[in-house]
Amino acid sequence: MKKTIFTFLSFIISLSIVSAQKGIDFSKKYSAGGKLLMSVDSGAKNVYYANVFPNQPNTSFSYLPDVNNLSIQINFRKNINIPSFRYTILEDDKPIVVNQSIDSTKLEDTDAGGDEEIFSSTFLGTFAVKGKVITVLVYSIEKPQDIEKSVFYGNPIPKAEILAFSKRTATEEGVDYSWVKHPKGKTKLTFSEKDDQITIVKDKSAIDYLYYTSIIDKRNDKVIFESTAWQYGGIVDKHEFLPFIDIDRSIFKKSGTYEIIIQPLIKWKTSSKEIQKYITRHTLSITLKEENYTKKDLLVYGLIICAVFGAIAGAILTYVKKKEVKKLMQQFKEKEIAKLQLNSVRSQLNPHFLFNALSGIQNLMNKNEIDNANKYLSKFARLTRNVLDDKELISLAQEGKLLDDYLQMEQLRFGFKYKINQAEDLDLENIEIPSMLLQPFVENAVKHGISQKANDGEIIIVFNKKANDLVLTVSDNGNGFDPMKKYNGLGLQLSDNRIALLNSIYKENRFILEKQSSSEGTTINLTLTDWL
Repeated sequence: MKKTIFTFLSFIISLSIVSAQKGIDFSKKYSAGGKLLMSVDSGAKNVYYANVFPNQPNTSFSYLPDVNNLSIQINFRKNINIPSFRYTILEDDKPIVVNQSIDSTKLEDTDAGGDEEIFSSTFLGTFAVKGKVITVLVYSIEKPQDIEKSVFYGNPIPKAEILAFSKRTATEEGVDYSWVKHPKGKTKLTFSEKDDQITIVKDKSAIDYLYYTSIIDKRNDKVIFESTAWQYGGIVDKHEFLPFIDIDRSIFKKSGTYEIIIQPLIKWKTSSKEIQKYITRHTLSITLKEENYTKKDLLVYGLIICAVFGAIAGAILTYVKKKEVKKLMQQFKEKEIAKLQLNSVRSQLNPHFLFNALSGIQNLMNKNEIDNANKYLSKFARLTRNVLDDKELISLAQEGKLLDDYLQMEQLRFGFKYKINQAEDLDLENIEIPSMLLQPFVENAVKHGISQKANDGEIIIVFNKKANDLVLTVSDNGNGFDPMKKYNGLGLQLSDNRIALLNSIYKENRFILEKQSSSEGTTINLTLTDWL
């Protein structure tokens, strides 16, 4: 069938480390000189291509509801190191082409794209896309973490469903939540001064990044809230985290009617009537209930205040108050600085871990262990979502799952054994700890402990309880190290800094780190005192 070219999908294959950019000709229009060309049926209508999203900078989404067949061609500038590139193609999340290199024998010179410069071009194939999802992943082995993803979506885009609302209320013990589950059409909410937040919970799908949310004040049709990203964690249904958005109560300035709109972030080129079938609308009737005081109350309070201030010398009171306020402000400032420093340490731990994990993928590919590299990459994808989640606290169950994914991933490289054990009386789902607390120690046990022992290596992780203390242990049977000696390893250094900062924030709960090591192995004990 005759093909009609609809568009170019810019394919950004940017490399973030300067030392890895040698030999690659960057330009303003094409970051690494590569791009994808999409061709569809000549009679196809409703082709919505090259949609990009603020929360998914390396993802391009094309919605092709009327397309039967899709052809994909990849083009490179002539001076690009084409043999370093690999691509994987998925059909409905099932791989049909895995880590395929570019066949140089099939490259042809072309001026595709209408530029004066000549490109090297080859077809990746023709695919039936009707009722399916075709996904193309491209990366360079020179920088394997820069994976560019193009999604060609041939299914109908589902309409988002709001599963629940919750209203958060401040209490003497902390906060409390009231839920409205499976709301239909319109929801009434009354806010008191103690209510500070509402949460919208949406059904989960593989294309959550597609949906953005806005809230409109119906009195003047003004948009008062917009969000292009969903949060995950804390709200669980059938053992899966549901997407949700937290909204500060302060956006609702007055009582009245507001409309929540959830819709795909698509460059629509169709009638507004057609677009409506993709849009979820829900009406909120908001009542703001303020505290009202009677004249009698005001008179009583006024007399009490006058009596108190009349009994105390004004000058002494002012001096004492200023001194107390200064002390409280200093304590608050120190705590905020510690939190900022803690976030800085966490922001360094994440890229450190990701770089080490990606080095493992590259190592397997360099050894031509493609099957293990694919398994490693699959584990790495899910692990990356958890690691980059910006939550300060996660449950012990989540921490155990993260460590299990990481150890399964590294097991493909080194072949060691591992166990993750926990005390029977620990409620893993409801006990929270700082995120990525144990991962640097486990990573150190793999890299510097048992990496040379192959199948003889063993790592044991234990979650235990001693009275009100939570005790976390990581042990290995490696060659050991000198606990008193300072090492240059960034992971353990950052972990030591992080524990010091945690102790400055959680003053009632001390974090005690103990390291024991000999030629027979290493044990790391981390005790969270009065944590349970």
